[in-house]
Amino acid sequence: MKRTYSFQKAPRCTAMSKRTHNPCQAPAVRGWSVCRFHGAGGGAPKGKANGAYKHGQHTVEAVEDRRQIRELIRLVNETLGGV
Repeated sequence: MKRTYSFQKAPRCTAMSKRTHNPCQAPAVRGWSVCRFHGAGGGAPKGKANGAYKHGQHTVEAVEDRRQIRELIRLVNETLGGV
C-alpha cells in the first residue's frame, strides 16, 4: 500500500545550492516560496524591538515623509518659476 502524505504534495523550495546547482527540494513553508532553512518567516523584528535600532531616521514612515516634503518643494519651485 503506497500512502501519500501532505508534505509529499507540498510545493518545493525554490532555493538553489551554490555547490551542486540543484534545487533544495525541501517542502516550502505555506505562503512562502522557500523552506524554513532558506529564510521563510525569518528576519529581524521591525522598529525598537530590533537590537540594532538607533534613532528612527530611516524608518518607512520617516523616509515617506521626506519624500513627500521633497515633492512639495519641487511643486512650489515649479509654481514660482524656479525662484
